[in-house]
Amino acid sequence: MENNTKNFKYVDYLWDNDKASSFGDNQVDLFLYRSNLLGADLRITNYGGGNTSCRTIEKDPLTNEDVEVMWIKGSGGDIGTLNRSGIAGIYTKRLRDLKNVYGGLQDEDRMVGLFNHCIYDLNSKAPSIDTPLHGLLPFAHIDHLHPDALIAVAAAKDSEKVTKEIWGDTMGWVPWQRPGFDLGLQIEKCLADNPGIRGIVLGSHGLFTWGDSSYECYMNSLEVIEMASEFIEKKIKEKGNVFGGQKIESLPKEERLEKAAQMMPLLRGLCSSENRMIGHFSDTDVVMEYINSNDLSRLAPMGTSCPDHFLRTKIQPLVLKIDKNADLSDTDAILKKLEPAFEAYRQEYANYYNTCKKDNSPAMRDANPVIIIYPGVGMFSFAKNKQTTRVANEFYINAINVMRGAEAITEYTSLPRQEAFDIEYWLLEEAKLQRMPKEQPLSRKVALITGAGGGIGKAIADKLAAEGANVVLTDINEESLVTANATYKRDVSTYAVCDVTNPDSITKAFKKACIEFGGVDIVVHSAGLAISKPLLDTTDKDWNILQSILVKGQFDLAKQFSAITRKQGLGGDYIAIASKNGLVAGPNNVAYGTAKAAQQHMVRLLAAELAKDKVRVNTVNPDGVIVGSKIWEGAWAEGRAKANGIKVEELPEFYAKRNLLNKIITPSDIANGVFSFVGILDKSTGNILNVDGGMANAFVR
Repeated sequence: MENNTKNFKYVDYLWDNDKASSFGDNQVDLFLYRSNLLGADLRITNYGGGNTSCRTIEKDPLTNEDVEVMWIKGSGGDIGTLNRSGIAGIYTKRLRDLKNVYGGLQDEDRMVGLFNHCIYDLNSKAPSIDTPLHGLLPFAHIDHLHPDALIAVAAAKDSEKVTKEIWGDTMGWVPWQRPGFDLGLQIEKCLADNPGIRGIVLGSHGLFTWGDSSYECYMNSLEVIEMASEFIEKKIKEKGNVFGGQKIESLPKEERLEKAAQMMPLLRGLCSSENRMIGHFSDTDVVMEYINSNDLSRLAPMGTSCPDHFLRTKIQPLVLKIDKNADLSDTDAILKKLEPAFEAYRQEYANYYNTCKKDNSPAMRDANPVIIIYPGVGMFSFAKNKQTTRVANEFYINAINVMRGAEAITEYTSLPRQEAFDIEYWLLEEAKLQRMPKEQPLSRKVALITGAGGGIGKAIADKLAAEGANVVLTDINEESLVTANATYKRDVSTYAVCDVTNPDSITKAFKKACIEFGGVDIVVHSAGLAISKPLLDTTDKDWNILQSILVKGQFDLAKQFSAITRKQGLGGDYIAIASKNGLVAGPNNVAYGTAKAAQQHMVRLLAAELAKDKVRVNTVNPDGVIVGSKIWEGAWAEGRAKANGIKVEELPEFYAKRNLLNKIITPSDIANGVFSFVGILDKSTGNILNVDGGMANAFVR
């Protein structure tokens, strides 16, 4: 197989012959390889969008005869990350035999259930709604993609004529129809009526291309997309005025981020009127060109065209009518402008639902917007988790590209509202939603943890992330943060260098949390150090640093967290990691013990004050966390060993023997204590939880 040296301008040619050769003649592996390459380019198809397939000859386990099997992406999969476990293996002949029992458009939902009777591979993922669109075509390898350029052609006025203008007689065209068995029949007929074509454009939907090998299919897809892209760019240059030109100018980048950080918790609170949401922000050049344009007011209400787009972005965005230079520090004044806009959006969505619903339609879902546009500043999205909201944002950027291309070609057209509703509230889509796994206890929540570069703080972040939270790691050591952050999967975490003795540094950390996730629900103050000295050896510097990090740091974190929780109106949790030493008097510990006692009493004071905002404030008291704790790496361990007349290496067993349970306490034990407050004990505030194996002299009562 020779390497193709053609340079593509509008898509990425990623095929590696050496990599492809390593699969030998395994057509399924080559199909998966092709799928992953296509899914790596968001201009070609977005997360979860599109579908790919291939055919092989296999032995029927019941008859031992050779049979053709189609391997296709399963329901809910993503071609960019597709692997063997995410595909379905289907008897091609059985799928085609379903034509004999198909009863017309009213029979579509029943047909999906019959796909299961066509399964060859018992380890198959559930077959997707696109299965017959592939199965009724005769080709060895097929791509169904949603490239921006192709959807622009598909969504343009006179789409069929434009298709002819670009590809002549080499491409077929099928008008818009909801995906299903009948659309598969229409695609089959299009090929029969136009033998020799290289692909088919689906009106308002996407593209079908094919080839005899995985590589030929890949190249065919790239070439077709490239031709459409070239055509569009030529039209844009001829037109010279995209989206009717710019109505307003963008704020400078830093000012946009500042505005976004201020606005995010307000928007999050309003979007979370039914369910708590996680946010995402984008202000790329593509976004800004669109949201600042004269045509925004005309195009935004039209909604998106491709089903994959509006299923994730809702039928249309909310466009804010707030001046880009508005003072966002006056929360009450901004809310007075935002609340009516949200209420109007919800009412419009309810009208859309009530106008289009049918007797068997699922109940109306959350009526809040997913995409929110702030001209001059950027585009926000809100959904149930970070991946979902990021993908929704990316899909709307795809929709912007589609509008841009369609407007340059002729004129952008969107799906009729009834067609859009019939997909959004399709019973099969509802069934897919019902099959989603139960959400984790801390899903939809954002936690900011200080001292999270290692030790107890990192263990707390690990636990909260494992229970579904997004985590914002903060520490004074950036190297530690980078290493810690790399342990999480995408869309789970971010980090900010933060010195808790500096209020401006804390502000920057909260700003990062708001930009990345929309706000903050949980703060855990785990940053600290320990100094163990006799009174006469304790210096002012020792005293001041402990007060600054442990006490004033806790105060400044709480103050800024409180401002965010009031903007969100969603309540929250504040956890102080204090110490048994705040309750128990001991030698050589005056500065540390006093600071820890101050932390504990501050928690009680904050709990009393912040309860009206539904913010719970609690303390977790560790003791003897030697293994894995950063504060035991230096002089503190030596001081404690000296005070107790033992060697440093004897400390873990010494501390274990002095507690009632004779247990060694680890960072993960402290993390479990934090989780008990934020994930289980939702009616507790002002409390102290000792995680020390049982120290009688530290009993709070």
